[in-house]
Amino acid sequence: MTNRRAFLSFMATSPLFTSGAALAQALAETAGSTIKDASEALNVFEMEAAARAIVPPAHFGYLASGVDNNATLQANHTAYERYQIRPRRLVDVSDFDMSTEVLGLRSANPFFLCPIGSCGAFHFTGEVGVANAAREKDTAMILSTQASQSVEAVIDARNGPIWFQLYSTNRWSVTQQLVRRAERAGCTAIALTVDLPAGRNTETAALMARQDTRNCDACHSPSRVKPSFEGIDMNGVGLVDAALTWNVVERLKNETSLPIVIKGIETREDAALAVEAGADGVVVSNHGGRATPTGRGTIEALPEVVEAINGRIPVVVDGGIRRGSDIFKAIALGATAVGIGRPYAWGLGAFGQAGVERVIDILRREFAITMRGSGARTLAEIGLNHIIDTEKR
Repeated sequence: MTNRRAFLSFMATSPLFTSGAALAQALAETAGSTIKDASEALNVFEMEAAARAIVPPAHFGYLASGVDNNATLQANHTAYERYQIRPRRLVDVSDFDMSTEVLGLRSANPFFLCPIGSCGAFHFTGEVGVANAAREKDTAMILSTQASQSVEAVIDARNGPIWFQLYSTNRWSVTQQLVRRAERAGCTAIALTVDLPAGRNTETAALMARQDTRNCDACHSPSRVKPSFEGIDMNGVGLVDAALTWNVVERLKNETSLPIVIKGIETREDAALAVEAGADGVVVSNHGGRATPTGRGTIEALPEVVEAINGRIPVVVDGGIRRGSDIFKAIALGATAVGIGRPYAWGLGAFGQAGVERVIDILRREFAITMRGSGARTLAEIGLNHIIDTEKR
């Protein structure tokens, strides 16, 4: 371990390391395993290293994996380096506001905690631990269909509204029951995920599972049903429907009065179709690099989606956000808000609720520094004039 840390320290300071993200990650690898308390984490990379040292390999592999060779997963973050920030000076930023509201869901931060399935695999408190942190930090949350805990328990812990991320399933009667349960529980929007019509090839997850020598039958036996599906006949039901088309928006609107957000949009064509179909919002997302192996970061897809939407409905973007400055860049490029995924799951895995809270604090602090340092006092003041696209200058 000592030799490995020495090697990583050398690599982190080597001029061969041209990527800022790679540098921060390498430095975190040398220090992350020494963190004994959530408050010690300086950035989300240290939290990742701390979680990797604790979470079982098969479970951490679920977080670590993209599809195929992870090129899309890596592109999600490295693409942020394409954009530079143009700060403005001598602006009175003593009074500033970073809060946001999307379709009635308010957050003290310009970011949501995105849906991640099976959070109980990272820490025994699971999604309830995440919701407790979201409540304490006044942060918006979206719950996965595949959550380890019930929507009712999570809303009770959050003590406020959340969105429900919906997998369509291949049986409409099951979809109807999921939507009605989310509505009864107090969810305020349905975020329909549309980017996995044919499943996915997560090789890293499979490779890391080989390192896990535990008997996982108790956790992963076919008889275990996710809480979202309790009381529903799931015989022959699949999580997604390969036959899904744009008429699903109208079908959902006939089932519920809740806003329908389409999660998984990456092109201007689909953004326009989402508006035409009656969607109330979109999330620019490639499932954290776990859907189609596009090799393209979501931040690179954001501008064309924003252009096609043209302010008619909110646009949220997720994928690859690791710094407050990443959040700033996404807002500048037209996002209404952003979604955070893996970073808060690392915090959960490493330190439970306290780890999630620390990740929120880190990103909030970094964003505030970037925002005020750029002369912006509200999210509305952050715009394209704050950004340089280095591939177009």
